[in-house]
Amino acid sequence: MLLPAYLEQGDGDTAVFMLHGVGGGKEAWARNQPMLAAAAYRAVAWDMPGYGASPSISPCTNALLADALKELIMHIGAKRNVLLGHSMGGMIAQEVAALYPALVHGLVLYSTSPAFGKADGAWQQQFLQSRFAPLDQGLGMAGLAEKIVPTMFAPGADPARLAEAGALMAGIPADSYRAALSAIVSFNRLSALTDIAVPTLCLAGELDLNAPPAVLEKMASRINGAQYACLPGVGHIANIEQPALFNSAVLGFLKHHFST
Repeated sequence: MLLPAYLEQGDGDTAVFMLHGVGGGKEAWARNQPMLAAAAYRAVAWDMPGYGASPSISPCTNALLADALKELIMHIGAKRNVLLGHSMGGMIAQEVAALYPALVHGLVLYSTSPAFGKADGAWQQQFLQSRFAPLDQGLGMAGLAEKIVPTMFAPGADPARLAEAGALMAGIPADSYRAALSAIVSFNRLSALTDIAVPTLCLAGELDLNAPPAVLEKMASRINGAQYACLPGVGHIANIEQPALFNSAVLGFLKHHFST
């Protein structure tokens, strides 16, 4: 398996792997990665396979995505590894924690879920059809982003931040987006939550419609010793919408459990 593309900042014994969502890329962390590096963490933001400069994989499955992240973790070779996963990135983080627990020393599960459902379920298929509809109508990724991104921010959010997130989504190859979403709908690691035995933060956005706070709070309750936090007044992409708020929550968790 070819190594995924990544951006790295900082050094130190603890590497924080920053895993974007289905609408992002390694550049999604531009307002967060420097903060971690300045605090003496080794911040590694990847392009998920098929995104940015990373080669695609076929079939695009949760297990193979986890294998790709495993390869990157081993390549970086840090003493400790914390997986910071947003949305789909949080699912990949859970998949790695389940398949390769020895590689994971901490988790930040951010605006994500422990399960999506059965890939052949009616609701899941309806979800895929709704997400693919702009592409099927010939609007392209830019047209899709124009429809979806505003629903992921709080009302009245800074238009420049919406444009930033929209540009990221617009730049994703349509085939990669379709493949990633198809992998998401088969994700289910609900039963594995009780096996997680590393420091974990479940982080929600108060106004997130995609991964509501109640989902993250219940998730935390199933993980032994996990912390739950909810960022006020933000939607699904808090790291772009309100980066200072997001950075403070993540850094507080890291400093408490992983001194530099």
